[in-house]
Amino acid sequence: MGISAQYYAHARILHLLLPLKPPFSSSSSSSSSLLRPNPSPLATTTTTTTTTTTTTSRGLLCCFSSHGNPRRGRESRGGGGGSAEGESGFVVASFYKFVLVADPEAEVAKQLSFLQERNIHGRIYVNEQGINAQYSGPTTDAMAYVEWLREDPRFSDILVQLSPALSGHAFPRLKLRYKPSLVQLEGGVSHLPLVDPSMRATPLTPSEWRKRLQNGRNVDIFSSNIDSSASEKEFLLLDVRNGYEWDIGHFRGAERPNVDCFRSTSFGLSEQEVDASDPLTGIDKERTDILMYCTGGIRCDVYSTILRQKGFKNLYTLSGGVSNYLKSEGPAEWLGNLFVFDSRLSLPPSTYNPEKDSEGEPQLVSESTMLGKCYICGSQLLDFRHRNCANLDCNRLFLCCSSCAKELRGCCGADCVGAPRLRPVLLGRQRYQKWHIYRDGEFPKEITA
Repeated sequence: MGISAQYYAHARILHLLLPLKPPFSSSSSSSSSLLRPNPSPLATTTTTTTTTTTTTSRGLLCCFSSHGNPRRGRESRGGGGGSAEGESGFVVASFYKFVLVADPEAEVAKQLSFLQERNIHGRIYVNEQGINAQYSGPTTDAMAYVEWLREDPRFSDILVQLSPALSGHAFPRLKLRYKPSLVQLEGGVSHLPLVDPSMRATPLTPSEWRKRLQNGRNVDIFSSNIDSSASEKEFLLLDVRNGYEWDIGHFRGAERPNVDCFRSTSFGLSEQEVDASDPLTGIDKERTDILMYCTGGIRCDVYSTILRQKGFKNLYTLSGGVSNYLKSEGPAEWLGNLFVFDSRLSLPPSTYNPEKDSEGEPQLVSESTMLGKCYICGSQLLDFRHRNCANLDCNRLFLCCSSCAKELRGCCGADCVGAPRLRPVLLGRQRYQKWHIYRDGEFPKEITA
């Protein structure tokens, strides 16, 4: 895959609370305030009230919280899948669960009622197939939600991933609503047998995953000169994420996503006998182990049902995803940082387990890899942090060195430099403000981080 196609960001993002104005495409996005929203007739204007509740055309409740002064004192720790806490006492939590929810509208209303008085910001989606949540808040509030949810037998065994949010909330507000697809995939996922465990891949614990990577032999279907060993079992390691996530960190030997966005993933779907972009083409579906991983596990679970229907027998996923692995095993077999879909963007392995990686620096590999390279000039980067193109109508998420950022005025390429709506050049760790500040063409001369 050419470098020009490697850094498009296509993640579905938050609706903002201001009236939306086209033109904007829903095909390019990133996370938190770096992203532009999809036009929605449900958007409302914020007021000075603590919580705004809207009703959609389905009669479903959406809650948007905007606490003026979030509590920043040290909060007590709670149980549930690990503990991580920043100096501010805030954490980022994520979990998902595929389970039959007979009345998702009622479930949304019930959860909304519980969270209204709590300082929780994030994205929580519910539908007939379960729940998918990523949110931030003080540790007490974050874990109170988990403990309350676990009282429901349907969610009693949820695996919660925690990491510190040193600057307070990692999300601008709370968005709790019904969503037809818990994961965005072309064609939707409502038709997939997600609630049937037998149709999903077999989960491996982090320690089992590590042993498998260290003791196995990765398949190379294009090489006919591989030494066989009775003590080694063949497997294929698939990164089931977005391309730009792989570019700043991945497991050693993993196949890079063959598309830029998970939404368009096509592993195992090729009808050609030999397809260089699809590592699953031509492999033995009965004998080859397929090991898949993603950030938190949900994308692998979803995609494994597709591969199961395609006849792949030996499917395995990393339980809890990379975040759970780094907490348990540290950076063993992992290269680089982990991309996260909140305002932090990139986290070193030490975020999850400081004791196993006290340095906290990205593990650079050979110059022949694409790990941490500038999208424009290809130079190696030490700071694995994406930026958005200064062209408001492009907004591509990409990695860039400071020299190229200055030369191209913060744009991802020469074509964008001459665009009519350019935001100011931001250097270092500065980030653009919400897109609506620029939408009418009134661009501030100076933007602060």
